[in-house]
Amino acid sequence: MPTPTPTADVYGAYPLLSDDQIAILRSCGQVRPVREGEQLFRAGDPSEEFFVVLSGTVAVVEGHGDREQVVHVHDAHSFLGELGVLEGQAAFFSAVVRTPGEVLAVGSAALRDLLSREPALGDVILRAYLLRRTMLAGAGTGFRIIGSAFSPDTRRLLAFAARNRLPHRWADLEKDTEAEALLRRLGIAPQDTPIVVWHDYRVLRNPSNIELAQVIGLRTETVTRAVCDLMVVGAGPGGLAAAVYGASEGLSTVVLDAVATGGQAGTSSRIENYLGFPAGISGMELAERAVVQATRFGARITVPAEAAGLAQSEGTNLVRLADGSTVCANNVVVATGARYRRLTALGVERFEGLGIHYAATLWEARTCRLDTVAVVGGGNSAGQAALFMAQQSPAVHLLVRGGDLGHNMSRYLIDRIERHPRIHVHLHTEVREVTGEDRVESLVIEDNRTREQALLAARALFVFIGARPATSWLAGAVTLDRNGFIPTGQDVAQVAADLWKPLGRAPLALETDLPGVFAIGDVRSGSVKRVASAVGEGAMAVRLAHEHLGEVRPTAVR
Repeated sequence: MPTPTPTADVYGAYPLLSDDQIAILRSCGQVRPVREGEQLFRAGDPSEEFFVVLSGTVAVVEGHGDREQVVHVHDAHSFLGELGVLEGQAAFFSAVVRTPGEVLAVGSAALRDLLSREPALGDVILRAYLLRRTMLAGAGTGFRIIGSAFSPDTRRLLAFAARNRLPHRWADLEKDTEAEALLRRLGIAPQDTPIVVWHDYRVLRNPSNIELAQVIGLRTETVTRAVCDLMVVGAGPGGLAAAVYGASEGLSTVVLDAVATGGQAGTSSRIENYLGFPAGISGMELAERAVVQATRFGARITVPAEAAGLAQSEGTNLVRLADGSTVCANNVVVATGARYRRLTALGVERFEGLGIHYAATLWEARTCRLDTVAVVGGGNSAGQAALFMAQQSPAVHLLVRGGDLGHNMSRYLIDRIERHPRIHVHLHTEVREVTGEDRVESLVIEDNRTREQALLAARALFVFIGARPATSWLAGAVTLDRNGFIPTGQDVAQVAADLWKPLGRAPLALETDLPGVFAIGDVRSGSVKRVASAVGEGAMAVRLAHEHLGEVRPTAVR
C-alpha cells in the first residue's frame, strides 16, 4: 500500500509532538542512535516499546523484500505504532530506519503509566492510535484470511477479526486469483482452508478464535488459582466501566468476554446521545478508550473467554469457562448484555456473513460500498446504521415493522433520517425472503397490513430487530425472569432467603439472588437500554461489591 495521501484524517492520525511533550516522554524513556536499515520492531512480535523519532526517518512497512509496501514514513517529532502498543497486541507492521538519526524509546508499561498522569498527551496519542487502526482496517492491511465465503469457519474468522477491530484482509477462494496462487506457494490444498497467514512467515490452519487471539496478543492466560476481588463477565460499556472503577479502586479485577470488547455498543457506527461527546463517538472508539483505561489501572482483560457456568462454594463464586477452567472471585458482575435476534425469513441462514450482518461498522461497510442496502429495525441501532451506511451507499432502505419511527427511536435520529435524501423509510414492512446467487441480491418484502409483496434490490441487509439476553450460561445458577433477563434487588428479596440470613440483610440494589453476584446493563431485568445507564450501573456495582467484600472479609490474592 502506498504512503497515505495527506488528508485531514491522516494529519489527525500522524500528529507531530511538541518539544514540551517530548520532554515529558524523555522522563521515562531512553534516547538511542539508529542506523540505516535497522529494524525497530517486526510484524508479529509483541508491541513492547513506544518510539518517537527525534531525527532521521523511519518507515512503517508491510511485508518484506520484493513484497514490501510502505504504509507511512515518520519524520522528526512523529511517533510510531498503533493501538496494539497500548493494548499489548502484536505489531501488525514492521518499522525500518530509512535515514540514520535518533529515537526515543519508552516501554509500553511506562507509557501507560505516564499517560495516566499526563491526560493531554495521552489524548493526542490515543486519538492518533484510534485513527490509525481505523485507517489500516479500512485499507485492508494486516494478516490475511484465505477461505471460501461458503465456509462457516471462514465466516467465523472474519466475524472475529471484525468484532475485535483487527486489521485484516480476506482472499475469497472463489473469486481471488491471488488466493489460489498463494495456496500453491504455501503447498496448501483448497480443501484445507481456511487459513490465516500471519505476516508471510506463519500459517495457521483453520485456527480457533482462541488460537488466533493468542497469536495476536488479545488473549492472556486467565488467573485460575487466585481468588480475585472482582470478576466482570462481559466487556460491553457496563462491564468495562465496572473494570475501570474496580481496578482504579484497588480491587484485583479480571474481565472476560466470549467475543470482543465493546459489546453491542461496539457494533454501532456512532453514538450521539452519550454525555460529553457532542459530536458523537463510535462504539469502537468508546470501547478502545475504555480498554486502555481499564488496562492502565491494572484490570486483566481476556478475549475470547466464554463463561459456561456459575456456582458458589463457601462464599466464593466459581465461574466455569467453556475451555473447562475455573476462575474464583469474591464478587461477580454479570454484564453479558443481549444479542440481536436473528431474522426469521427464507434464505437468511444461507446468506449470514454473505451480505447479512448484525453490526454496521467500518468492517461491514467496506463489503458493500456504493451498493444499495437495506436495514431492518425501528430502534436507535437501526437508525444509526442507516445514517452510517448512507454516507457511501446510493440508497438505504429502512424497513420498519411498526407504523411509527417514534415508538422506539430517539427524535434526533428520526429528524436526520427524514431529512436524508438517500434514506427511504418503509413502515409496516417485513422481510419474507432473501435471494441471490452467492451473496445477497434482493429481498422479498411484505406490507404486514395488506400482505402485498414486492421485490427490493439490495446487496446487503443489516438486521437490528430487538435483542435476547445472553444468560443461557446462568441457567440454574441465578433466578431469571420469563424473558431470560436477571432480576435484582427487591425483585429477588424473597428468593433463596436462607442465603441472606447469615448476612442479615436483603439483596443490594443490583444484586441477584446470589450474594456477591451483580447484574448490570442490558442483561438486567428492567434496565434502561442506553450506554450511559450501563456505564452508571457498572460504577454502582463496584460500590456494592465493596460492601460485600466488607461482609465476607476476603483474602483475595492481588
